[in-house]
Amino acid sequence: MRIQRLQKEHGAQVKWVHFPLHPETPAEGRSLQELFAGRNYDIEARQREMRERMAAEGLPYGNRTMTYNSRLAQELGKWAETRPGGGAIHDALFRAYFVDARNIGDVAVLLDVVRSVGLSPDEAAEVLATRSFSDAVDADWAKSRQYGVTGVPTFVAGGYGVVGAQPYEVLVKLAEEAGAAKRPPA
Repeated sequence: MRIQRLQKEHGAQVKWVHFPLHPETPAEGRSLQELFAGRNYDIEARQREMRERMAAEGLPYGNRTMTYNSRLAQELGKWAETRPGGGAIHDALFRAYFVDARNIGDVAVLLDVVRSVGLSPDEAAEVLATRSFSDAVDADWAKSRQYGVTGVPTFVAGGYGVVGAQPYEVLVKLAEEAGAAKRPPA
């Protein structure tokens, strides 16, 4: 919602750059308890904070207990962006992972997501089997390291960046620091 508003009001252009968040996660996933063991991290409190942030934006947020390897989902996202209407896959993957707590590293789940946005599951299965967008994701990972990305989401504009789910006003400030001006109402 915030990004669409920023696009409408400031003409912001969105380019998804993928980031290797926990790339060591096995295909079957890993519990959040295991992931954050020994780090003095209050999972319930952080999930409560995220639920509040998402609710403020009118977005759903589930109660996930697992993290999954997102590499294949990232490759699928790169492919989908080359198809008409394929950008919708990003929201669908968000919902699958953060709302429905589905394993976005599982090919069957990914093909369900593809169907849900009206893309070809046969083409998607071929992309996943051949890993034909692996190099594009590798390039994104390199770019994210170059930018100094340490978490998701990270918003970058004009050499400036902010990390994490940010209020709309923070994104406006970022856009304005990068030279974007508010558009007059239509």
